[in-house]
Amino acid sequence: MKNIHIIFLFTFTFILSFNGFSQKKKQPNILFIAIDDLRGELGSYGSEIVKSPNIDKLSSSGVQFNRAYCQQAICGPSRASIMTGARPETINVIDLFQDFRENRPSIITIPQHLKNNGYETVYTGKVFHGQYTDEEMSWSRKAVKVKVGPNVPETDGGYALPENQLMYLKNKIALEEKYGEKVIRENWLAKGPETECADVPDETYEDGYNTLSAIATLNEMVKSDKPWFLGLGLLKPHLDWIAPKKYWDMYEESSIPIATQVNPPKDGASMGLSESLEVRVGADMPKTAEFSPELQRKLRHGYYACVSYIDAQIGKMVQALKDSGQYDNTIIVLWSDHGFNLGEMGYWGKATNYEMATRVPFIIVAPGVTDKVKGQQSDALVELVDVFPTLCDLTGLKQPEHLEGNSLVSILKKPSLQSSKPAFSVFPTPALREWAARPFTPPFRNSFFMPLIEKIEAKIEAQMGDKWNRKTFEKFVMGYAMRTDKYRIIIWKDRRFPDDTPLFVELFDHANDPNETVNIAAQNPKTVNELIALFNKTY
Repeated sequence: MKNIHIIFLFTFTFILSFNGFSQKKKQPNILFIAIDDLRGELGSYGSEIVKSPNIDKLSSSGVQFNRAYCQQAICGPSRASIMTGARPETINVIDLFQDFRENRPSIITIPQHLKNNGYETVYTGKVFHGQYTDEEMSWSRKAVKVKVGPNVPETDGGYALPENQLMYLKNKIALEEKYGEKVIRENWLAKGPETECADVPDETYEDGYNTLSAIATLNEMVKSDKPWFLGLGLLKPHLDWIAPKKYWDMYEESSIPIATQVNPPKDGASMGLSESLEVRVGADMPKTAEFSPELQRKLRHGYYACVSYIDAQIGKMVQALKDSGQYDNTIIVLWSDHGFNLGEMGYWGKATNYEMATRVPFIIVAPGVTDKVKGQQSDALVELVDVFPTLCDLTGLKQPEHLEGNSLVSILKKPSLQSSKPAFSVFPTPALREWAARPFTPPFRNSFFMPLIEKIEAKIEAQMGDKWNRKTFEKFVMGYAMRTDKYRIIIWKDRRFPDDTPLFVELFDHANDPNETVNIAAQNPKTVNELIALFNKTY
């Protein structure tokens, strides 16, 4: 009898083991958190001002990349690049009005690749940019639309406060009467105030609502056995700087420091910086005058309030994931499409080839891969174009042939590893293309920005001399930025003649000048030549 029991127990154990090995383990889910205009100023990145406890906690759960770079410091091209795994020039998306799918019809996106391999794919908020959301090919389902309570006020123009709604409406009417409805609409010139502090629930604004929608969608998808990719696109801290009052209350405005580096780089490219046009569109913003210290603190206060607002949404999303029981089988990727200058270099905006605009927060939590190194930070030079191949490796999927980045799995396993390549970013003539990264249209030129545009062009002409030609600089000049361990070089070229001598070169020594205050290219011709050779070899 004893032997029979032993044989039975052995047989039962063998059957259980066989069934366990024969069942295919579910592939990891992916929570893909995309943030708009978030610069590398967070608690986990060393800020003593910004309150970002949930992102900080996420960083302590995975690997944080301290030197991650976007491929172009503006929404559309950056997002098209990360989602396709190809550089902006490869997909011919270098402004906000180009469709990667029209330019490269057969290219495969991250969610499309996952969808084709059995994943449920869905998003809420802003993952791709604008209308180029690739609905048919990238997504397998729609997100759940949730109902909000009666205490959530309606917004008009994005504003919750009646006085701000009225300012928006009056400004819109006045501008349309002066310049015409079409000009105002196509150039996004009608806005209310640049900031709003309203005592309202989080879901009053899009990020709060989209997070609730993402959570509801998550709770539906976990009922299925299929792995899923859920994109949560957070709009803030993109302009306008609008957030519920409780997030403004987290900061004391009078104690918020403002930028101390208020001048463009010495001997830098005049074409490299615009005149803060995007911020100046606000109805309550100076159109040509300098920003006073009081205004700068107010704007920074608004930006930081928005950071804390989206940080809270991330906390809700991650907690919902934990509550769902799928946290331990879900890869979390958090990234920003580009950075943002808050007065540094005398500039307010993104749209440059400099460090502040191109360096982005980037965190990956990968169960089974980052468990032993969680909380560690990597100083390797990495790019957002590396995300696609990394997710392929983490999910065990074959990489599409068109990918231009490198998998970061080896760095995720050992964050002390160094980079195997530089990081690259591009931006076409920022001073003449800041607005949507496209050349200024004649109607835009004739708007209230005319004095600033004339000032910009005069600066470029004074610096470039006989090389100056408006059409050339508007349409064909590209700034190619390459970040190495020690240097940032920006090579300004006419794209039609890539083998010609550069029109201008900027070189910054990050070991001694991390804020990029002085262009040292003229004093270091040997270093410039070596870096240009490296660029030509690796870009």
